[in-house]
Amino acid sequence: MRTQVAIVGAGPAGMLLSHLLHLQGIESIVLERRSREYVQQRVRAGVLEQGTVDVLREADVAERLDRQGHPHHGVNVQFDGERLRIPLSELTDGRSITVYGQQEVVKDLADRRERDGGQVHYEVSDVSIEGPDTERPLVRFTANDGTNHEIRCDFVVGCDGFHGVSRNTIPRTVRTDYERVYPFGWLGILAEVAPSSEELIYSNHVNGFALQSLRSPELSRMYLQCDPDDSIENWSDERIWAELQNRLGAPGWELREGPIIDKSISALRSFVTEPMNYGRLFLAGDSAHIVPPTGAKGLNLAVADVARLARAMTDFYSGNGTTGLDTYSEDCLRRVWRVQHFSWWMTSMTHRFDGPDSAFDRRLQRSQFDYLRTSKAAATTLAENYVGLASV
Repeated sequence: MRTQVAIVGAGPAGMLLSHLLHLQGIESIVLERRSREYVQQRVRAGVLEQGTVDVLREADVAERLDRQGHPHHGVNVQFDGERLRIPLSELTDGRSITVYGQQEVVKDLADRRERDGGQVHYEVSDVSIEGPDTERPLVRFTANDGTNHEIRCDFVVGCDGFHGVSRNTIPRTVRTDYERVYPFGWLGILAEVAPSSEELIYSNHVNGFALQSLRSPELSRMYLQCDPDDSIENWSDERIWAELQNRLGAPGWELREGPIIDKSISALRSFVTEPMNYGRLFLAGDSAHIVPPTGAKGLNLAVADVARLARAMTDFYSGNGTTGLDTYSEDCLRRVWRVQHFSWWMTSMTHRFDGPDSAFDRRLQRSQFDYLRTSKAAATTLAENYVGLASV
């Protein structure tokens, strides 16, 4: 096979990049080790920044998003039952967030690539990348029928996540990994019940963090802080609802309960690799960076990466030079580290930290909550970062 850009990974980063390149007349082939059904059914983040929504609209893939997404103009922060609303749009000149599941974004992009005749190969295996530091990289893979293939291309883009092959293709001698593993995880559930709040609630409780979110008018998405090594079998539906009722409880407010149709436990980590490219291999999304979900930034960072990379590749193929490609890593990492800081800050403010300094930490959290409650400047800082900074 021969193409201009080989993309490894058919999640939101890979599929959006393929579509953005197609709009500019640039050919690509996408490889994905999972089935299309699996990729489109993975329950992931669902909070889209204003900038992410703008990118999807400009790319003409937001028709269903605009019909089914839920714009939010505020978010709630709670400490021991005292709830504070942060008026996002009021503090950010009208910017907002939109709740729309990541799997729905992937469905929209996959459907559009199919209509446009895009080459997307699902259920491939044995993907390898050769010669990324040459002008003609080579990608080898085995198709789902067992046949072996290779792709000659101008560029390779790794959108295959934290455990993919792309990042590990970059020699350890030229890359530096930064990581922080948090001492807790999130137990996430999807429940068939109308959301109990029109806007998200981030709650700091003595028992641990809890989050009330949503996916649709009929589906609620909620999370509990837990031991990352705990077993989901230890959490009956009754225990989950009891903890959610306890941690999210506030005067005059009621949490609705319903059938839980999905539940899982995920560890929390922060991770960044530098640089985000090696020769003609570029990383985007989770292959280059992971953020704790507290700031709702993972998908949004991926969109920012590929939007920047698509512009740089358009310049290259239009004969406008390689400046965008040359500065891709540096430009992306400025946003990545800003988002890492915000996600760490939100996590530190809302979660229970055990250990000898736990009582001291909790008093600091109380002080931060009081500052948000009394300072417009503090509330504006949270709002600006939460809806997404226009440029970093």
